[in-house]
Amino acid sequence: MNFTPFPEIETERLVLRQLIPSDAAVIQFLRSDPEVNKFIVRPTAETLEDALAFIKKVNTGIENNENIYWCIANKLAPSKMLGSISLWHFSEDKLTGEVGYDLHTDSQAKGIMTEALKAVLNYGFKDLQLQTIEAYTQFENKASIKLLKKQGFNLLPDRKDEGFPKNIIFSLKKGLSDKT
Repeated sequence: MNFTPFPEIETERLVLRQLIPSDAAVIQFLRSDPEVNKFIVRPTAETLEDALAFIKKVNTGIENNENIYWCIANKLAPSKMLGSISLWHFSEDKLTGEVGYDLHTDSQAKGIMTEALKAVLNYGFKDLQLQTIEAYTQFENKASIKLLKKQGFNLLPDRKDEGFPKNIIFSLKKGLSDKT
């Protein structure tokens, strides 16, 4: 896996680009807003400094080919961050990865994450040659579950997310999505 140069992705309405320092205010919101984080257990970004440190950490991971993290932006306003989507937690053999995502409350229920997820699944299966992409979400997160099922993900009822008892795990195998 090599994420240099950064793999920017364009869809019909969106551009998936690398995080930049000017995204810090939206990162702070996404990582601290109670509604966005209702179903996510993760460290918060209480200050702009926390958000900038997160951006640096993510971009260092990209430079080290450990993870790939995209800012989701509208093509007509590429500097305005709407949310994020990432591939990370790659297996040792680099055949399995995990997708994660979040979206600003103003951008939810508009098909944005569906469009971004399709593009990232395509990238993961075609460009990275992943065989499986997994997603972890809380059993109460109906919108995320609906999104995953719409893309062809299947629930793995026997798998547990250690330390996160509310999480359920979904999996999508290469060739089982309309985009793979």
